[in-house]
Amino acid sequence: MQHKKRYATLVLTIFMALALIVSACGNNANNGAAVDNGSQSGADAGANNGGTSEELTLKLLMVGAKPVDYDVVFTELNNKLKEKINATVEVEFLDWSDWTQKYPLKFAANEDFDIAYTANWAFYNDQALKGGFLELTEDMLSTNMPQTWAAMPKVAWEQAKVDGKLYMVPHNNTEVTDKVVLIREDLRQKHNLEPVNSPESFANYVKAIAANEKGVTAYGAKAADGWKWHELDQILLEQQNEWNLVDYNVPLAYKLDDASGQLFNVYDTPEFKSLLTYYKDLADNGAWSKNVVSNKNDVWQDIKAGKVASYAQNLGTVAANVAEARRDTPDLEMAIADLTPDKKKIGAISTQNGMAIHATSKKVERSLMFIDLMQNDKELHDLVMYGIAGTHYEPVGDDKFNAGPSAANYTGFSNWGFNSPLNRTDASYPQEAIDMSAEWESKLHHFPLETFVFDDSKVKNQVASVGNVMLRYAIPLEYGLIPDIDKGQAELLKQLEAAGINEIQQELQSQIDAFLANQQ
Repeated sequence: MQHKKRYATLVLTIFMALALIVSACGNNANNGAAVDNGSQSGADAGANNGGTSEELTLKLLMVGAKPVDYDVVFTELNNKLKEKINATVEVEFLDWSDWTQKYPLKFAANEDFDIAYTANWAFYNDQALKGGFLELTEDMLSTNMPQTWAAMPKVAWEQAKVDGKLYMVPHNNTEVTDKVVLIREDLRQKHNLEPVNSPESFANYVKAIAANEKGVTAYGAKAADGWKWHELDQILLEQQNEWNLVDYNVPLAYKLDDASGQLFNVYDTPEFKSLLTYYKDLADNGAWSKNVVSNKNDVWQDIKAGKVASYAQNLGTVAANVAEARRDTPDLEMAIADLTPDKKKIGAISTQNGMAIHATSKKVERSLMFIDLMQNDKELHDLVMYGIAGTHYEPVGDDKFNAGPSAANYTGFSNWGFNSPLNRTDASYPQEAIDMSAEWESKLHHFPLETFVFDDSKVKNQVASVGNVMLRYAIPLEYGLIPDIDKGQAELLKQLEAAGINEIQQELQSQIDAFLANQQ
């Protein structure tokens, strides 16, 4: 009897021990979410209150050239990050000349990194649908990045969703997407040319410079970076005609004032044919180098050196260029030209810039904490955006800055993914750009398909084929390298049809129709 009691007691003890083990395992489970290297998610969740259990290194993938003073700035940044979240960061930079090729390969090879810059123009939708990015839940965001969760407008989170799921922490910054042209105002005045404020006046400017300024390229065109639509296309096709290209990988658009969102092939329109004539006239008059397809030069640096007289970009970039020129090369007078001043202006949705977590990262919580600090911690935000105070920039109050003596050594990469209300404005930012931006924002046009995102998963092979056709046939045609415009356009359309443009249009139209139906 005593023996049976001892046996029963032993069995009960073993059972209780097993129950405790199972309970402990259940309490530590993360329901499939990634956790930091060996550290419990509970420890990481408390990082905002002063530390984590284990020091980690977060690996970032950024677009753009590595800044000269990267080591200087990020050593300082890492010292502060270690104090705040017990983590440091290492960054890999994908240079502008080849990032479009290398970026998707990083995901395809499942390389080891935790955070990646992304955007609606930088593979966001593509990688979200392919499983390259981790889905972000409300619980993950509110727990690990409470400041961003509170500060970000709800519409920004909604705009960043792909197929109803969120894969990006978008930037928190209003931006108008329209492009402008930077010109050499001193050369315009020298040759007594009319103000540049339309496609026609710009053509007159470019042809006059090409004819009269030896050794100066009138327009800084380049097609070697894999872009299927260059900035001048966006001005003269989209803005001028008030169209919206749904996805820059395919030539399909709709009219902004068309509530039904009916698609058409941009390359098969009278407007495109007219633009080809416009471009051919510029090319024949020596507006750009005949080596445009292989040109890899930094156009802005060529403008500063007096080698190029104009180029097109977004307003913020051009305004910063003008401020830089007025500081560094005051003998070269620059001006900002809006070629479509009376056309509708549209704003960037939140996915214009952002940061995503690699789907295979094991440091998710800490990565979100890092992004939270970059957007909301004033000291760290200043550091990642502008560099070392007194070296790369001089603070002017809380919201402005002047360039420091080494400003050129910390620039040129996609730290825009951390844009937030803490951004400073260059104190030398041209007043004309401030006025232009304010005017644009006052008449910003909103439309039903503003937040629509194309899911190309059913036609991805056709999209790839069409993209190759655009690069091979459309770009040389647009830059005036094809002598016979009619023949070149006909060949382009033939190749697009063979590549599957009709299947893409049918699939895309069905998605647009469903999107609009759900809004009613």
